[in-house]
Amino acid sequence: MKQKTIQEIRELLQKNSRPLAQSVLDSIKMDTRKGVQKLWAQWNKQRQQEHQLQDQYIKMFKYERECYSDGFIKVAGVDEVGRGPLAGPVVACAVILDRNKPILGLNDSKVLSSTKRQLLYDRIVDEAIAVGVGTISSNEIDQINIYEASKHAMVLAVNNLPLQPDYLLIDAMTLPIHVEQKKLIKGDAVSNSIAAASIVAKVIRDKMMIELGEKYPQYSFATNAGYGTREHLNAIRIHGVTPVHRRSFAPVSEHIRQSETV
Repeated sequence: MKQKTIQEIRELLQKNSRPLAQSVLDSIKMDTRKGVQKLWAQWNKQRQQEHQLQDQYIKMFKYERECYSDGFIKVAGVDEVGRGPLAGPVVACAVILDRNKPILGLNDSKVLSSTKRQLLYDRIVDEAIAVGVGTISSNEIDQINIYEASKHAMVLAVNNLPLQPDYLLIDAMTLPIHVEQKKLIKGDAVSNSIAAASIVAKVIRDKMMIELGEKYPQYSFATNAGYGTREHLNAIRIHGVTPVHRRSFAPVSEHIRQSETV
């Protein structure tokens, strides 16, 4: 039998339509050409990464499986982003995943790169059963405090789902909603549904901060997302505060007090 070229082997390994026969894998593994061995090592590394992601997904589907076993069908994960920044809104999201369409790689949005978050965001929006979003402005945060604002954003996210969930998995919060729910500490690291919600909320809020950065370029919102970086604090000292700054947050309120006493 004619030996396959390295390019033919590359194309063979890149095909994902069906698993390769063990005899084909064995022949590639035994091929001593350096180019083939490099392809074999890359293919094995990719398979190992996929298995790790599959194992992680199964592990992080524990609470969802428990809900399904108890008879709940529409299980929504709920999370928020944006509690800590000095400017911009707090954004919450609720996601009902399709148990028949696993999205590998879900995790706490903070540990993912922006590129990976965007890829997962696109899949979540396309493949989840339902997605709801809730946003609370900096002005309302000042009126009711950040804890209540985060809770309110989560309630809005659940209410904005296109269908009513019958169970909620919530990151470190209990919501005043007449739906059975479970509060999970660091939920975005232990539940796929909450992780999905954190990713969607993070991507949406980051886009909002980029838009605010175009409106208020001195504050570099596109890169600091409103957090109190040294650059951001210097901009507040030089240019003052904007309508999107949280005036109840200490660095901002302190600057306002100092400005009023001058």
